Amino acid sequence: MNAESSGQSAITTAAADWPDVERLFGARGEPSRCWCRFFAFTGPEWSASTPEQRKVQLRDKFDGGAPAPGVLAYRDGTPVGWCAVEPRGCYPRILRSKVLTAAGPEVGRDPGGNQVWSVSCFVVSPGQRRTGVARALLAAAVGHAFSHGATVVEGYPVDPAQRPKAGPADLYHGTLGLFLAAGFEVVSDAVPGRAVVRLTAPRQAANNP
Repeated sequence: MNAESSGQSAITTAAADWPDVERLFGARGEPSRCWCRFFAFTGPEWSASTPEQRKVQLRDKFDGGAPAPGVLAYRDGTPVGWCAVEPRGCYPRILRSKVLTAAGPEVGRDPGGNQVWSVSCFVVSPGQRRTGVARALLAAAVGHAFSHGATVVEGYPVDPAQRPKAGPADLYHGTLGLFLAAGFEVVSDAVPGRAVVRLTAPRQAANNP
């Protein structure tokens, strides 16, 4: 478990476990309706699904022996944030998205099928926003992906400078500044206000997952 200091008590991060994800998402608000499955379903699948079915699909991700599908941030033992990160192939909606397809075939390639991992979504408790939680989550997501064999971690952030009216409902992708501060580089800005950004694993991490 990693820690980051803040103006409040320290933020700690860890690979997610289901009971704490369920605790964070709660019973009200968008997380409890989406269960971070928007990108994991095709359009028709999403339209046909219920919140309970989405919850079950995410819960099942914790039962198959694969790496956790995300990381959590904690303060004083309470989960205060979540970041979804999985191999990009787990997200059919990202594979078909204009943001990715406009980036061109080279960015869209993933020769090994699971070497490019996607940071797809952030959830931060309302009282914890702008306190370093998202920054800690992104660092933890990168570490989680690289430790499980990713050679590239990819994100699809919003650029508030180009989309000044973007609200919380739009910023669940994360902001461009958040990713750039973590060392990511822009590989495509073909869609105005949305970027594709990447961070490549250090050589030793890529060779020794």
